[in-house]
Amino acid sequence: MHDHTELTQDRIGHLKERLEREITKKICPLDVTAWQAPGEPVSFEEAVVADYCPFPPGTWWGAPWSTWWLHVTGTLPEGHAGDEIDLSMDLGFVGDWAGNQSEAMVYTSSGRPLKALNPRNHRVALNHGTLTQRFADEGEPLIGTDGGIELWVEAAGNPDMTLHLGGPTELGDRRTAGDEPLWQFRGAELSVRRKEVWDLWLDIDVLDGLMRQLPSDSTHRARLLHGLEQAADEVDLHGILAGAGQAREILAGHLGSGANSSAQQMTAIGHAHIDSAWLWPLRETRRKVVRTFSNVVSLAEEYPDFHFACTSAQHYAWLQDSSPELFERVRDAIERGQWHPVGGMWVESDTNLPSGESLVRQFTSGLRWMREQLGVRPDCLWLPDSFGYTGALPQIARLAGMNWFFTQKLSWNTANTLPHHTFWWEGIDGTRIWTHFPPVDCYDSIVSADEVKKAEANFKEKGVARRSILPFGYGDGGGGPTAEQVERVHRFADVEDAPQVRLGSPDDYFAQARDDYPQAPVWRGEMYLEFHRGVYTSVHALKDGNRRAEEALTAAEWLAAAAARLGHPYPHEQLEQLWRRTLLLQFHDILPGSSIAWVNREAIAEFTAIRAELGQLMDEAWQALSQASEGEITGASLINPSHSDRREVVTVDGRPTLVQVPAMAAQPLADAVVDPEHPVRVERELDSIRMSNGLVEVCIDTHDGLVSSVVDLVADRELLLPGQRANRLVLHPDYPDCFDAWELQHQYRHSAVVVDDLTGVDVLEGPLRSTVRVERGESGFIQAITLDADSRAVEFSLDVDWTEQARVLKVDFPLDVAADTSVDEIQFGHIKRPIGANTSWDDAHFESCGQQWMLLGEPGYAVALANQSTYGHDVSPAGGDEHTSTQGVMARLTLLRAPQSPDPHPDRGHHHLVYSLLADAGVASAHVEAARLNQPLQMRDGALHLDSLARIEPVRGFAVIDSVKQAFDGSGDLVIRMHEADGTRSRVRLLLDRGGYLSEVDLLEERIGDPTQQLPTVAVSEVDLALRPFQILTLRVSQR
Repeated sequence: MHDHTELTQDRIGHLKERLEREITKKICPLDVTAWQAPGEPVSFEEAVVADYCPFPPGTWWGAPWSTWWLHVTGTLPEGHAGDEIDLSMDLGFVGDWAGNQSEAMVYTSSGRPLKALNPRNHRVALNHGTLTQRFADEGEPLIGTDGGIELWVEAAGNPDMTLHLGGPTELGDRRTAGDEPLWQFRGAELSVRRKEVWDLWLDIDVLDGLMRQLPSDSTHRARLLHGLEQAADEVDLHGILAGAGQAREILAGHLGSGANSSAQQMTAIGHAHIDSAWLWPLRETRRKVVRTFSNVVSLAEEYPDFHFACTSAQHYAWLQDSSPELFERVRDAIERGQWHPVGGMWVESDTNLPSGESLVRQFTSGLRWMREQLGVRPDCLWLPDSFGYTGALPQIARLAGMNWFFTQKLSWNTANTLPHHTFWWEGIDGTRIWTHFPPVDCYDSIVSADEVKKAEANFKEKGVARRSILPFGYGDGGGGPTAEQVERVHRFADVEDAPQVRLGSPDDYFAQARDDYPQAPVWRGEMYLEFHRGVYTSVHALKDGNRRAEEALTAAEWLAAAAARLGHPYPHEQLEQLWRRTLLLQFHDILPGSSIAWVNREAIAEFTAIRAELGQLMDEAWQALSQASEGEITGASLINPSHSDRREVVTVDGRPTLVQVPAMAAQPLADAVVDPEHPVRVERELDSIRMSNGLVEVCIDTHDGLVSSVVDLVADRELLLPGQRANRLVLHPDYPDCFDAWELQHQYRHSAVVVDDLTGVDVLEGPLRSTVRVERGESGFIQAITLDADSRAVEFSLDVDWTEQARVLKVDFPLDVAADTSVDEIQFGHIKRPIGANTSWDDAHFESCGQQWMLLGEPGYAVALANQSTYGHDVSPAGGDEHTSTQGVMARLTLLRAPQSPDPHPDRGHHHLVYSLLADAGVASAHVEAARLNQPLQMRDGALHLDSLARIEPVRGFAVIDSVKQAFDGSGDLVIRMHEADGTRSRVRLLLDRGGYLSEVDLLEERIGDPTQQLPTVAVSEVDLALRPFQILTLRVSQR
């Protein structure tokens, strides 16, 4: 027979386009008037009493970030009895991104939330559907008995920031965005929704899409094309309704043709990834939650088999505050088993930058809120879009009660692909969590045939496992699933040559997948994302603000717990709210610095406010302790908020003073002052300045201001490579191909400019502290190199008024250690990362993220680099060439970046950065040095002695106390969290200031059914603990 394949395919394509246009039939336009709210959004009650002006089609509206209220009125003409009537409104939509342009929320005449409008969901059912019927039953029909219609629309004039991700724009902050309107209103109208046409369009869409995915010589493809042609023959384009039924009957056989016996089983789960902030401010996310949830809960009410997974306790809390009625509808959907709160976290956090304790609190705050307000305790960690996943996460998640982990972000890798989609992920301590990556490689499928077939072909476990997840629904800025997508799922339920796609819940999938795949493989360690490496550094003020807030939170909890021992009320609610505010700022587009200027500005200010409020809580706790103290309390005290005993130099009344304070304790200043054993001496030579304290000697070349030598005098060892200079500042061009704030791409290394414009070297010397100050003229860099008495660390600081654009600043440390790996601190432990590029995996890992220190060493000796708020770094081989056998490493901290999008001016302004080089280092000494930089001793009025509530004495190995606080439940019990930090089987002794009954608990402070410790059954004040490598242990101490 003759081949008319291409002609027939074109015919089907044109028919599909025609049918889509015929789904609705216009009846009449509606009248619209408008009012622009001055400033920020207002309530419905305030909006409806404002003065409105005519708003005809063609009107330009929507200055960036403005809010407009539209009053929509009209009358349905007679003659439409039995018709399904829709309102359709076009705010001026461009393209089809549902959440990154103008969008709106429709309310009834009495202010009840009805429906959200976006480019992919811009019709409102007025007399059909479950919600419409409910309103009518409750006496509020959307079409009155006289045909009258009255609705209110809150429209957001949000700019489409995706148009500017390739370059700078001032649209990302209302203060700089201007008043030029962005959107042109196209009108509102009534139309008849013709369901028969919609159903036929969907049938053809699914089968035509599947047909085009099959091989050209496939028999099934030919059969599908013939069936589609037969259906097309039944459709009279002059009277489409007449033939729609017959056409659907023809296609029904193909839609129910029966899946192949080996067909994959895909669980389709509705999803609406809503970034808590990104290309819009936090205040807009509150409204996005209302818009998205209104559409999704209506979908759940319309389709009883529909399932929806949704994360972030913060979003539910916003909904509860913004729209109580809608919140109750969501709770009803949860009770029906259709809506599934997942994730368990307060927000979808970044997992590389926050501390371990912060990640714990993401779960404790999120899970406790969900249990109290939603009546559920999720067990699936759903984190689809964070920028890589720390190797500590499996243990944290399992201790929080998580059984499953879901993400798709590793599909963004640029060089290497993980070899699994379904597997066990094993963390640094050996804890495993069942993990699934959806093979569709996204979290916002539209359930198109090409996506379904891609997932089928891409699934790495095919042949040994059959089940996968298909997350569908518009995302990033919200929007969520649509009825069209649900209908596509129904049509893919049982089709030949396609996976069996069925609606289901996360629990449905994970329970069945684990049972069906008992021999799943294991991936060990971190899951590094080969993308978005710049976020370890972008917007340094956020990183610094977060680190300071984290340290202040745990310090305030410990001091408040001490004060509570003496009757001072423990500020449970204040601390919880401050934690939640911090956790929100750790969202995976806020803390990484990948949001618009508005978000960055507010987050930096919020970190400052959080620290101020924590300072007030600490003042109140200290005052309570002072008032309860017996005897003389004049003078001053030093508080050590860290887990380590401290012996260091501090500044008292402008003078360096050497002090010694136990861990998590306070001591009168007079008792804390000690004499130095190794004072500092300074020698000036012709071309150098040499500082030495008998432990370490550091030499600064006065010609270039760089460090030319660092000698460990105890080990008699030079730490720098021969002829090399340390603390050298290097600027690299930083022009990523895409995603400015996110990306640091390998080509930055192809060019470098050394900051060498030296203008002066000064020395401030003294026996307790000596500092060499280096000024660099035109660049505005001021470096300080400091050596303290009794210290094996050389401290470096940098002050700079940063004005660069598209540059990244690094600082070099060429170290004479034969290291094959860098040991980088991460949450609750550390990880070894290869130095060099032997494999494509190593080569792609050219920038790393760590917490507060990294160790570089060889057998018997190591040095550490500690930081105050610098996360990004790289380490590469250095020192050897064809003439020498010196083996060393070049360690570089990434100090600042200067991306231009989405924030055009991030990091502009003054920065103070601090880092240090520690000689003869180990895990324990690196922790102590990091504590010195990050948890400074605090001076307080009143000479008060305060013992540690809990402290650790090492017996073998090393462990760290991470938090000491009162229990969440208000019982007054003390909760102590610690972790094994050395990576070995350690034994430590826990000492309590007050005896009590100990129990091992999970992160929610509930008893563990299978404890790891044999704890005494009587009250004790000390106990020996055996810890596995990197084990997190939480103990509860009660008085019963």
